[in-house]
Amino acid sequence: MLMYLDRTYIPSTHKTPVHELGMNLWRDNIIHSGKIQTRLLNTLLELVLKERTGKVINRGLMSNIIKMLMDLGSSVYQGDFKRPFLEVLAEFYRGESQKFIKCCDCGDYLKKAERRLNEKMERVTHYLDAQSETKITNVVEKEMIANHMVRLIQMENSGLVNMLLNNKCEDLGRMYVLFDWVQDGHLKMTSHIRETSKKLFTDPERLEDPIEFVQRLFDEKDKYDSIITS
Repeated sequence: MLMYLDRTYIPSTHKTPVHELGMNLWRDNIIHSGKIQTRLLNTLLELVLKERTGKVINRGLMSNIIKMLMDLGSSVYQGDFKRPFLEVLAEFYRGESQKFIKCCDCGDYLKKAERRLNEKMERVTHYLDAQSETKITNVVEKEMIANHMVRLIQMENSGLVNMLLNNKCEDLGRMYVLFDWVQDGHLKMTSHIRETSKKLFTDPERLEDPIEFVQRLFDEKDKYDSIITS
């Protein structure tokens, strides 16, 4: 009967199609009713945070709710979930990164940041919309990497120079990949290496023995060549 109305009555009267009318009524009277709207958002955000702390959630339920919000229109999805979600996400990773940076050395921190970025991809696949991937990635990269680049590079006993001196190729590779995702990441790495290397040419003790100094330069070149090709 409703399909018949859509084919005959609706076109001639320029009324809202039945399906669209039903979606509008569902949006206005259910999803946007005061108590339900607030409770739905809080429930979704709570599930997201639970999963980020290692707890198991019903991903199928999350996926269905988010799909429903998207079906109600971009403005509903953006306002009812996406914007609040990105704000909560940024707050979560900001707090987590500050905690990690205090207790982890550079290598361990980079492993945690890498794991968080991989988890982000998994969640997009399971229940978040693909169009949100870029914004979610930007949030994680900013809070976990960009805001701490200088501190990670200069971290005493585990930062970039320590990695180079101790041939920590795995950590160096991880830093290179992660820093490639943020603006000026590689520039900050090369600048720090350049400034540190200058000390080799200005250290009075090293300059006292020219032969040893030249040999040290060759040794350093061989080591860096090995790191680059590994």
